[in-house]
Order: sequence, then C-alpha cells, then structure tokens
Amino acid sequence: MPPAPAYGTGAVADALASAAALHRPVQALPEDHRPAGIGDRLGLSAALERAGRPPGSYRNVCLVLVDGLGAEQLERHLGYAPTLRRAARLADLDAAFPSTTAASLATLGTGQPPGRTGMVGYDVVDPSRRVVVNQLSGWDPQVLPEDWQPLPTIFQQLEGLTDVVTVSQRAYAGSALTRAALRGGDFVAAGSTVARVAKAAQRLQSPEPTLMYLYWPDLDQAGHRYGVDSPAWREALEELDSGLRRLRSRAGEETLILLTADHGMVDVAAEHRISYDEHPELVAGVELTAGEPRLVQLHLADPEDETARGRLIAAWGQRFGDRAWILDREDLVRAGCFGDLREGVRGRIGDLLIAASGELALYDLRRVSPLAKGMVGQHGSWTDAERKVPLLAL
Repeated sequence: MPPAPAYGTGAVADALASAAALHRPVQALPEDHRPAGIGDRLGLSAALERAGRPPGSYRNVCLVLVDGLGAEQLERHLGYAPTLRRAARLADLDAAFPSTTAASLATLGTGQPPGRTGMVGYDVVDPSRRVVVNQLSGWDPQVLPEDWQPLPTIFQQLEGLTDVVTVSQRAYAGSALTRAALRGGDFVAAGSTVARVAKAAQRLQSPEPTLMYLYWPDLDQAGHRYGVDSPAWREALEELDSGLRRLRSRAGEETLILLTADHGMVDVAAEHRISYDEHPELVAGVELTAGEPRLVQLHLADPEDETARGRLIAAWGQRFGDRAWILDREDLVRAGCFGDLREGVRGRIGDLLIAASGELALYDLRRVSPLAKGMVGQHGSWTDAERKVPLLAL
C-alpha cells in the first residue's frame, strides 16, 4: 500500500487548522494564547507567497470543501473549470484513512486524525454493543454524536474570537455528522448553488471578520450516481467553477478563499460490483461486516483463532488478491494509517480490512440494500485517485 496519511504536515486534517492560522483575529493573539492545535501546519503562508499571493493575514478566510473532488479527477477535467485552472495549486493533500466523508470531515473539523476522532469509516462497529453504526446517513439513535466524537472542533475553539460560520444544505443543520465533526459557530442553510454563493458572499461582506466553512456536495452526488467520467459530473464541475468565480468576485480583497476535498473517486463497472456475502468462505468466522464497498471491515467472531483467520485471508486472497489489499488492523495501526488511537477506538476498526486496489466494489447484501449496487462512483480505499485531493487558493 501507499504510505499512511501525512497527518500534521500534509493531510485534510490540517487544512482548517492551517487556514484559521492565517485569519487576522487568530494572528492578533499572542502565540501562547492561541487555541491548541491551530497553526499553519501546511505552510500555507509560504505556499501563497511562492504563488505570488499575499501570505496573510486575512480579515476573512473561507475554506470550500468540495465533496468528492480528487486531485486526479480535477487534473483530468480542468478544461471544464477555468476558474480552478487559474487558481494557485498550493499542494495535494492526503484524505483521511479510510478515504470517506465521515472520516475526512471529522479530521478537518477537529484537526485530529481518525484514531483520535473515532470516525474510522463509513460504517463502523460500536464495540460496547456489537452493532454497526452508520456515521453518515443512518446514525444509530442510541449513539450521542458528541460522546462518540468528544474532541472539541476548531469552530468551538474559535467561538467568541471571530465570526465562525458554516454554509451548507439545510438537511445538515443539526445532523449527527455535523454535531460530531463540525459543531460550533453559526449554521447558514443554503440549498441551491446560487443560494450557497449568495449567502456565503453576504456573510463575507459583513463588518465582522469571518472564518467560513462552505460545503459543496453536488459533485460527489453526481459521481456516485453517474460516475466521474460522465457528462453529469462534468456539468457539476462547471457549476462549481461558475459558483466559485461569483464568490471570488463578491468576497472582497481581504478574503482568502481556499478549496480542498474530502476524498477522490473511481468508477466501478456493474460487473465489478460484487456481493461477497454469496460466497460462504469469505464470511466464515466473521461476526460483523462494516466499512464501505471499497474498504470492507471484517470483525471476527474469535480474533484469537489463527486457523480461522488464516483460512479467511487465504479465501479473500484467492478470489480478490489481484484487485485488493488484505490488511490486518494492527499492521495499519502501526503504520500510522489512523494516527494515534485514543482509548475505545481500536474496537471500532475491523480485525481484517479488504481495501480495493483495482476496479472492485464489495457488498454484504445481508446488511445493505441491493440498490446500493447501483452506485457507479466509489471511494474509501487508498489508491491515489481516492486519497489525493487538491488544495487551491482562489
């Protein structure tokens, strides 16, 4: 596998913390009075200067998080995005591991790796109850988001110091994921792309210095439904580019607009979307399955049974060894893929993880709807197309 995410120096986990460090109200504080963890970990100030842009400080800082915009996909489709083509490419960042929205947004919002936030996948196991918790769209009502992810967010740390604002779709106001990963500050609901830009610009034009997080979901939705090489995806990219051009023109010269993403995406043809639960040898000795189609997490009934574990590894290797990495949790932990683990998080991660390296998506239809197999664009694994995301300055 490629190396673990560069948490602390080159990951999505460092983007908001670094952006906040260029914000004038933060820079005005003595260093020993600045909130813990907020600093220019990515070297944004120097990167902006190299790109011919002012290094800081900025009255307003707006971080645009484009769901599903991988660095490879952007590079391949730059002809459809003239605004992004002219933007300063400051770096390519690592998504969180796994390369999925819940994990990356929690690292972004807290500045901490998944091992600290506990948001270690799309579906993960609650080890205290031995049930699978969906961290995105089907949150378990018995799990309190603020307890599941107890670390303070960057927004919470900056409340009272500056105007902290999230601009996103109304459905995400007060959602479990927002409460877990992005709580704090004001939430401004905006549905359409036009409304999103208008409301963001309005807040950036206010007299108060503003730190803004602007969430852009449309590209990810188009990719999942139609694929990243589809006309619908390119139209969504054009709409993003047009919206950012309008935002840049209205935000004012004292505003820094940065853009990054939570993960990239790959297309998986229907014949490579496979129901692994139909093969008994692939679930023998498995108590619970979690994760996502490109990174399956297997929780064993008896993790100490080395014979059963060996048979399971061999079965997966025989069937998918040319298209997947078959990984042990402890190896991944030692490699730093999740960063440091706080107490209670290890049990949320599968004993064995199956990470797709080729064109492959894996489903347990005992647990998920068959409709899930209709998804074209996929992510979650650790290929460059899924893990590398751009960092741009407009």
